[in-house]
Amino acid sequence: EYLGKPENKFNSIHIAGTNGKGSVACMLASVLKEAGYKTGLCTSPHLRDFRERIRINGKMIPKSYVVEFVKNHKEFFGIINPSFFEMFVALAFDYFANQEVDIAVVETGMGGRLDSTNIIKPELSVITNIGLDHTAFLGNTLEKIAGEKAGIIKRNTPVVIGRKQKLTKQVFEKKAKDLNSELFYAEDFYSVLSVNNTWKYNRFWLDVNLNNHGDKRYLSDQLGPYQPENIVTTLAAINVLNKNSKFFLPEKSITEGLKKTKKNSGIEGRWQIEGKSPRIIFDTGHNTDGLNITMSYLKKLSYNKLHFVLGMVDDKDINGSLKLLPKNALYYFCRPDVPRGLSVEKLQEAANNLALKGLVFDSVKSAFEKAKATAATNDLIFVGGSTFVVAEVI
Repeated sequence: EYLGKPENKFNSIHIAGTNGKGSVACMLASVLKEAGYKTGLCTSPHLRDFRERIRINGKMIPKSYVVEFVKNHKEFFGIINPSFFEMFVALAFDYFANQEVDIAVVETGMGGRLDSTNIIKPELSVITNIGLDHTAFLGNTLEKIAGEKAGIIKRNTPVVIGRKQKLTKQVFEKKAKDLNSELFYAEDFYSVLSVNNTWKYNRFWLDVNLNNHGDKRYLSDQLGPYQPENIVTTLAAINVLNKNSKFFLPEKSITEGLKKTKKNSGIEGRWQIEGKSPRIIFDTGHNTDGLNITMSYLKKLSYNKLHFVLGMVDDKDINGSLKLLPKNALYYFCRPDVPRGLSVEKLQEAANNLALKGLVFDSVKSAFEKAKATAATNDLIFVGGSTFVVAEVI
């Protein structure tokens, strides 16, 4: 209200989910940009620079806008004492309204129902999938977490669900029915036929079947083993948007947008390949659902020895995550430099109890440097366990 309700001054798409919401947000924003729309993008967390969180057509919010916003409203912040996340969302919405974006793609922070972003009235809601994460805040069952994420479903507004899950299906369908919102499952639009990785060019082909109406092939610059599911969710969201909103995304914009997601959105840290000899991969997957996919895929790759730079934060299911990690790797245990960073001693102890062996380092940087110095040409270095570990390495 103090800012003049900027959330009512632009169109939006709202995205929640345990994993994949950031990737889907970036892909959708990229396609919208390719279609000629002035597109805002609001995501979190950031890796290098706070301004990554707020972009228009891929360009970060200017430093001067951030400084002026804080300067102009600092006194009011002191009165209502908002959280960091609330201030960031207020800044993002103020910027999008001020710059008169055609549409903004907005990712929730945590959950959905009580999330700061949940004051928008979107053209479309998207919920990617549900896994156990932030259980201290969202609940310790998939149904409870789904109930929180379902909070972004709005009356008479279509919703796309990225993954049809037995335990959450009923939660979403009841909420959508209560709000007279048409619900769609991504798999009812598209199914993946094959995935052809061409790592040499940092691209992969994804062949999909369009609900038994012919096959299509899309080229993506997002390489993670979890990205085919996110691309299918994105394609389904576009399909629903084209039929149920004033926005239209032609096929050319879809193919170009998926090819240029990184350029158009600035997304980093998702199965990011940096080195060749040895190969180095960074990935921000940090909960059991995300790690399960990446670790299964990691085991299929060919390399001589795996060097794993690992750090975590202390509000995760540590043992659940560690159980998914390969036993035959050499671990470089470290603590991300954030208040929530899990102490390296606790991490090593928990890892040792599960037969994961390695060395302890006093920083992410020293762990990564040691891994690079130790790894042979045919080895693989993997950096993960926390978004913050990847952020420090990048």
